[in-house]
Amino acid sequence: MSAAEMTQPSESEQLSAIARISRQPSFRVSTALLIAAAAVLAISTFFPYWKMRLNAPQYPNGLFVTVYVNYMEGDVAEIDGLNHYIGMAPLGDAAKIERAIAPIAMVVIGLMIIGVAFIHSKWLAVFAIPAMTFPFIFIGDLWVWLWYYGNNLDPTAALSGAIKPFTPAVLGTGVVGQFSTTAVLQPGWYLALMAAILAGLGLRYRRVARQAAEKAAAAARG
Repeated sequence: MSAAEMTQPSESEQLSAIARISRQPSFRVSTALLIAAAAVLAISTFFPYWKMRLNAPQYPNGLFVTVYVNYMEGDVAEIDGLNHYIGMAPLGDAAKIERAIAPIAMVVIGLMIIGVAFIHSKWLAVFAIPAMTFPFIFIGDLWVWLWYYGNNLDPTAALSGAIKPFTPAVLGTGVVGQFSTTAVLQPGWYLALMAAILAGLGLRYRRVARQAAEKAAAAARG
């Protein structure tokens, strides 16, 4: 038997280590947190993530567009009609790929979190990264599309000469000519943020469980 083989833990030792980790109270807390993260993330898909109000003189009550992870709704046609005059592309053309893959992506991310919850491997912690970063990726992707739309106006549009390239506000209030917009995050995004926090806490408690098991093993050997 080689020296390398002698230093590797046997299968029984590996199973014993897994059992010690599983018996730690923090491991059970970790599992519950990770399952909760997957559930909350799944629930978030049924709620809107972002909403914008367009204030225009001819629409005293404002126009609204509400964005979910895989579709948008609201006064999209009316807003497109106004945007046409300044040369902005139709809203429905934005993020087509993202919206198309969102349902599958959300299922995959949820399954990755479940995998972290039930598979005993510290290396699987990386599987929680998509869930922990998703709400921020959503905001970043939204900003990129807003920038692209505002900075790629059709020069042949009727009012193209009156509007300089701009980036609509992803959050808060923005002003473009005689129009203003107000953008706010919606419940779905906050649920995704909660899922990210729960996943992070789950990893933290999983590490605590592993460290406690290692200390117990060291004490037993001593």
